[in-house]
Formats: sequence, structure tokens, C-alpha cells
Amino acid sequence: MLITATRRVLDDSLARNSLLIMATTVANGGLGYLYWMLAARAVPQPQVGTATALISAATAISMLANLGAGHMFIQRLPGSAPDVWSRIVGGGLLAGCAATAAVATAGAVLVPMAAANFGFLGRPAGAVALICAATAVTATTLLDNVYVAHRAGHGMFVRNLVLAAGKIGALAAMLAVGAHSAGAVVLSWTLPILLVSAATLSAGLGRLRPGVRLRLSGLGAELPHLRAALTGHHLINLTQAGPAALLPVLVTARLGAGATAHFYLAWMTASMLFMVSPAVAAALYAERTNAERVGLGRAALVVLAMVGAPAALLLAAGDRILGLFSAGYAAEGGLLLQILVLAAIPDAVTNLAVAHWRSRGEFRLCRRLNVVRAVCCLALTWLLLPGVGVTGAGVAWLVGQSAGALLVLCLVARRVKESR
Repeated sequence: MLITATRRVLDDSLARNSLLIMATTVANGGLGYLYWMLAARAVPQPQVGTATALISAATAISMLANLGAGHMFIQRLPGSAPDVWSRIVGGGLLAGCAATAAVATAGAVLVPMAAANFGFLGRPAGAVALICAATAVTATTLLDNVYVAHRAGHGMFVRNLVLAAGKIGALAAMLAVGAHSAGAVVLSWTLPILLVSAATLSAGLGRLRPGVRLRLSGLGAELPHLRAALTGHHLINLTQAGPAALLPVLVTARLGAGATAHFYLAWMTASMLFMVSPAVAAALYAERTNAERVGLGRAALVVLAMVGAPAALLLAAGDRILGLFSAGYAAEGGLLLQILVLAAIPDAVTNLAVAHWRSRGEFRLCRRLNVVRAVCCLALTWLLLPGVGVTGAGVAWLVGQSAGALLVLCLVARRVKESR
């Protein structure tokens, strides 16, 4: 029975690539945990803090500045002629990395003025590290989307596995030669990304699309597509991913660092559910752009199959799982975790709907859906936290996701009525 089920998954492109996208996230998270455990044990805490602050800033800048080129790849690469394919990838990478470098440069100048804790960015070494790290994140993120576009999740998984292992190896080498500084941590984190990205460009893409070489000529023809990606895909991505990135920041701002620890542990525990529907949505979009007729019902079944058992476990024993860390985490985060688990259902509804309408070019509708849930979530979080505590963030997240799902149902009902 297990062999039969495995074969069915391997034969189902949507399920297979959804699983590989999630496996990439899990591998990065697991090996990343080992990386930071090694750093925390061998590098003084203030130096680790500086490194994590810089890497977090670089990741945020990359998310802000990559221009949505990754989803443009998923939209346009399948079926493209070799010369057009080369131009799309070359233009997207060049524009995304250049925009990221520009925003990182501005951030290195402006952020220290606004936040004294980021004063290390004002030094030349800090500014260079921020620019390199942010550009590296953008490059590897966009290359991952090239693999997603061709439904080659195995290639993305392998390159990320090598990358994550390379970070651990690079950090171990740095520590072995006596480098126990923030710079050593940032270098060991950034250098493997740059090396794996370079290897992907030189050899990986040729295997993915045999006979194709990147070209930078004729990039002027890509400008209209990049503008469309900026106003379409990029804004959709920002309004979708932004609330998740800002929620811990709001908890810290309203309740302090102690409350953030209780919130973050419950949030990370629930994240095993929140990664499922975005992965299936990305795979669904790739299937559609590859001219495969994949219905929403099939995608929903894949999500349900992957979410059902973990959600039931967390609802039944989530407080005991948090209690493995300490009784305080269970007491403060048990109810929060249950609320977050329930939010995974409307979150999946909206994510699949966005992927469906994105595949049909209805970008404005996708933006509006994501804006509704983002505004509801962030505004309610700010209002509820002082009176309700960290549970208020969970309530706000559930309300925001439910508002998006309710809007989806209303839109579907209206369209069904109009079609009659």
C-alpha cells in the first residue's frame, strides 16, 4: 500500500513538486537550525546578534526589491523559445539583483540613521556585507523559481541541500582557523549562496534546459515584462508574505521581547501547516503555465492530505508539544497554537484562489484579496495585543485569513450567479 501511494505521488506532478518545495523549506530549516546552533555555541552572543540582524535585514531587503521576477519566470518560461528563455532569465536576474543592490545600498545609509542598533551598517564592511548578502538571497530565490517554472522541484531541493550543508561547512572552517566574529558568520552564510548560484548559472541551468546559454543582449525587450511583474506579481507577493514577516515585529513592539519568545515558538510550530498551501499554490501555478489542466479541487485534495494529520495532532497535543520546551511556553502559547492551526484552513482557501486567479492574469483581484487579509491581520494585531496578549496575534491572524476566504467565497458565488 505504501509503495502504491508513493508511486501515485511520484506520478502526480502537482503533488510531487509540492512535496519537493516543502522538502526544500524543511531541509533549509533543519540544517539552518544546526548552523545557528554551531554559531551560538562558538561565537560570542553580541557577535551572533549582529550577524542575525544583518542577515534578517538582507532577507527583508531581498523580499522588498526582487521585483517579482520569480513568478514572472513561472509565468513565461514554460514553452519559451531558447533565445527568449535566455533573455527572460538573464534580464530577470540582472534587474532583480541590481534593484536589490541599490535598495541595500540605500538601506546601509538610511537604516543606521533611524535605528541606532543598526549602527554597524554605517561602517564600510557592514554596508558591503549587507549588499552582498541581500543580492545573494535574491539570486538564489530567483534561481529556485526557474526550477519551479519547469516543475523540476528535485533540482531546487538538491541545490538548496548543498547550499545549506555548505553554510555549515564554511562556518566550521571559519571557526577552525580562529574566526569567531560576526563577519565570519555572515561570510560563511553568504559565500555558499554565491558559489551555489554561480554553479547553477554555469552548469545547472544547462541541464535544466539543454543547449541554452544566458544572454544579456536585447534586454530592452524585457522592460515591459519587468514593469508588469513589479505591479503584478511583486505586489501580490509582498501583500501575501508581509504580514507573516511583520507579526513578530508587532508583538515585540507592543509586548516586549519576552512575549515574542512565547509567540515565536507557537508560530514556528504552526508554520509546518502554513508552508503547505503556498507550496501547492506555487506548484499549481507552474502546472497551469505548463499548459496542464489542473483543477482547484485536485490542489485542495493535495493540501488536505498534507495538512490533515499534522493539524489534528497539533489541535490535540499542541500544548504538550510546547511543554517540551517549558511549562511556561505551554501555558502562554497553547491556545495561540490552536488558533493558528485553525487559521491554516482559510489561509489555504485564499492561497489557492490567488494561484488560480494569478494563472488567469487577474492580478488586481489577487492584490485586493491579499490586501484585505493583510490589513485585517496587522490592524487587529496592533489593537488586540495590549489587552489580550500574544493570543491576540493569533486571533488577528485567524480573522485576517477568514476575511480573505470569505471574500473568495463571495466572489465565487457572484461569478456563478452572473454566469447563469
